[in-house]
Amino acid sequence: MALPGVTNRKRLVALLLGFTLIFFALTIRVGYIQLVWGVDLQKKAADQWTRDLDVFPRRGVIKDRNGKVLAQSATSESIAARPSQISDPQKVASLIAPILGLDEQELYKKLSNTSSTYVWIKRQVDRETANKIRALNIKGLDFTEEPKRYYPNGSLAAHVLGFTMKYAEPGEGLKGQEGIELYYDKYLKGFPGKIVMETDAAGREMPYNVDRYIPPINGLNLVLTIDQVIQYFTEREINNVVAKYNPKKVYAIVMDPNTGEILAMANWPTFDPNDPPRDVGNFEEMQQYVKNFACKDNIDPGSTFKIITAAAALEEEVVSLDSTFNCPGYKMVDGQRINCWRAGGHGHETFPEAVQNSCNPVFMELALRLGKDKFYHYLNEFGFGQPTGIDVLGEERGIIMPKESVKNVDLARMGFGQAISVTPLQLITAVSAVINGGNLMKPYIAKELREVVIDENGQETERVVKTVAPQKVRQVISPETSKIMREVLESVVTDGSGRNAYIPGYRVGGKTGTAQKYGPGGKIIPNKNISSFIGFAPADNPRVIVLFMVDEPQAPVTFGSIIAAPYVKNILEDTLKYLGVEPVFDEETQKDMQQVGVPDVIGMDLEEAAQVLREAGLEYLADETGTVVKDQMPKPGAKVISGTTVLLYTERGAEGQTDEQAGQRPAEGMVIVPDVLGKSIREANRILVSEGLRLRIEGSGIAVGQDPVPGTQVEAGTEVTVRFALPAEGQQSGAPRNGE
Repeated sequence: MALPGVTNRKRLVALLLGFTLIFFALTIRVGYIQLVWGVDLQKKAADQWTRDLDVFPRRGVIKDRNGKVLAQSATSESIAARPSQISDPQKVASLIAPILGLDEQELYKKLSNTSSTYVWIKRQVDRETANKIRALNIKGLDFTEEPKRYYPNGSLAAHVLGFTMKYAEPGEGLKGQEGIELYYDKYLKGFPGKIVMETDAAGREMPYNVDRYIPPINGLNLVLTIDQVIQYFTEREINNVVAKYNPKKVYAIVMDPNTGEILAMANWPTFDPNDPPRDVGNFEEMQQYVKNFACKDNIDPGSTFKIITAAAALEEEVVSLDSTFNCPGYKMVDGQRINCWRAGGHGHETFPEAVQNSCNPVFMELALRLGKDKFYHYLNEFGFGQPTGIDVLGEERGIIMPKESVKNVDLARMGFGQAISVTPLQLITAVSAVINGGNLMKPYIAKELREVVIDENGQETERVVKTVAPQKVRQVISPETSKIMREVLESVVTDGSGRNAYIPGYRVGGKTGTAQKYGPGGKIIPNKNISSFIGFAPADNPRVIVLFMVDEPQAPVTFGSIIAAPYVKNILEDTLKYLGVEPVFDEETQKDMQQVGVPDVIGMDLEEAAQVLREAGLEYLADETGTVVKDQMPKPGAKVISGTTVLLYTERGAEGQTDEQAGQRPAEGMVIVPDVLGKSIREANRILVSEGLRLRIEGSGIAVGQDPVPGTQVEAGTEVTVRFALPAEGQQSGAPRNGE
């Protein structure tokens, strides 16, 4: 039997141990609440007895390189309500709905919803309307300022700037969409502030409340490399080419070739960032309007790519200025016949003349001489198949065939700009490296980030917080090769296919391009070309380079020399004058500036018209639809500089047909072979093509025989073999000197 004292002591120990365990459990629980739940509980408590109103930051201003405002944020007032503080929702709705243009019943539902502590009535109203509501002195309504993005120049530089939209949730302000607005959104948007006030459990403001203001942090201002004036020059020329040729798209880039700074970048179709096309149907369709095509479209470069092939060939010494070639009008590669753009070819020519003539077989030969490994080495060195790194989200890389699968025929086609796709930005960046001494520069649009600082006098000043400097990626070719290429490309404008880009008093270099489009199965799509010209000046010390590409112009002749070169000339001329580059008028320039009147050749046979134009000191280009001139551009009597190219529009006439043939009516699906004897290769090709036939060339010079004979009925698309022989001494063919 246990003693009473021992039993009591055991009970006391057990009780003490129990209380100790409970104490420790409570201590641990309190510690857990304080240390782990504390922050969350404190936030919940604050949410119960405080309410806050967002104060939006000012989004940074975007300026051009000279400080001209391209995008800025105006302030507009937004009206919110606290339903718990609205004593008579029906009356309040009836008072303010007419002023704000809102549905009274919908507004009443909002104001009656006491489960919501805070609802937006209307966002971004003008100050006059907000003051009318404020004058009603309704308790429970709050007013706050919200930013509204404004682009003072409308659609100018729209694809560069992008646009903004409001965040779905209040309190976040504006969010960048596309362009610079998106790429630099984290710097431009800033951080929102708040106005905090004390309320009771029902959400009513406390009678002795003291508001606490947390100021917002405004966004940084952004200075671009874009020059508003040069951007205007560029977009003006885009509008002109759209009005004249109604193309599918237009791309234009103006760059400083020595630094990589983008001076202007524009596309068509365009949009107004003040009212962007948000409701076009779907996101993909909207992107066709708002994305920066010049950085995000992969397109065939055409003959402008020949600049790259020529530079690589010179650098590797597989060609020199003294090299000579013979162009019969085609080149056989891997058993395939690849034609030159000029029927009958260019004959004997030097390397500079091949560049001036944009001769396809010569550039096929250069690519084959380089070989696959070296050619692909230069593709990589010039930046093709990889993003340039420009400050644009979603930049494309271009499309290049895997080197392992490339055959000689593919290599030959790439040599003159087929079988490869690039972005316009990649192309102008690579050509800049060719002419600037051989340095591949990283292109960029943003130049500086600046913080707005308020001094002790309350004046706002800007402080530069980040500067973007020109960045050399690598040396691609030598300065010596670059100098040679500048001279050769200058000769393209003075003596070759780029004559329409000539500017009196300025040394201009450049290259034309006309890229065919291909459909399923690699078949050429008729009448769907990309006409382009890339030009720079001054040729001896380039200050500016311009790329202008017109996608599917609606014109009978789509050579880049006709469609694009004149617009590059206008951009270069205005830009050089704007930059203070003075023209130099020497004797040769004065001679080149001589103006002549354009003769009237409408109604003439094409050969006769060509002779008249040559005698007047003018060049010509004609479409391939007929043999009689039905219209011309420039019009008769216009004053133009000597050497200007006149565009001739033709129609089928009686030429090439005998009286007997003229009276014949071919059977369905058949055509009558016309007589091309005595014609040049170019004229014979034009006549046959106009009848739906194909020309097979034997020899060179003037047509002396043909098979089938004239008057024969054949199926459309039949190949007519024509034998040519050199003309007698003193005779001239009707082919023009320039081409592309």
